[in-house]
Amino acid sequence: MTLGTSTQAYGEPSYWDKRYSKDPAPFDWYQKYPALAPLFQLYLRHHHRILLVGCGNSTLGDDMVKDGYQDVVNIDISSVVIEAMRKKYKDCPQLIFTRMDVRDMNAFDSGSFDAVIDKGTLDSLMCGSNASQNANKMLEEIGSLNNYQDPQEWRNICAGKFGSQTQESQKWNLTVPIPQDEDSTSINAILGKNSDVHYIYVGIKDESLRLEPKESSLNIDKEEA
Repeated sequence: MTLGTSTQAYGEPSYWDKRYSKDPAPFDWYQKYPALAPLFQLYLRHHHRILLVGCGNSTLGDDMVKDGYQDVVNIDISSVVIEAMRKKYKDCPQLIFTRMDVRDMNAFDSGSFDAVIDKGTLDSLMCGSNASQNANKMLEEIGSLNNYQDPQEWRNICAGKFGSQTQESQKWNLTVPIPQDEDSTSINAILGKNSDVHYIYVGIKDESLRLEPKESSLNIDKEEA
């Protein structure tokens, strides 16, 4: 999927409608499901009701269902892509697709979901006008869906990947949180200052829900794309 436009357009619904009309091929921002699966397995359960925001035409939801997740709701601001995904997965009842703005999810009842996953939507909002306001609204809406209202109280865990083009090979187990300090020097010390690194943040609404990290065979190598 080619870009060929200012990132300012990423926050506009019209941009996404046009883009998905021209290029309907599946596309995943950042990382695909196989790389993320160990982290999902740590915090999610197959019976959980999961919301994917800004789903686009990613195969993430489909891959999750194939891996045993039973209830995956997908929303996107583009009516074009939602209609296409409904047709594509019409025979998969575990996947639901709804046209919705992540900044206004009042159609869902409070506490509707066990988990909300975003893989690029917040970045898109940050590329448009009123970026901070839109980002805060998105987080407020997500907090409401989890009965967790204040985004500033989220307990964030920076959990890894994923870099390339580094001089030294550095590995980090994706399911083990990277220690953080206020100025991120601890993260830089582990992963290095690398613009190619993707960060994953896990916000936990209730400390009692946190699962203890378990062993994973997945190591993150910063020399692997």
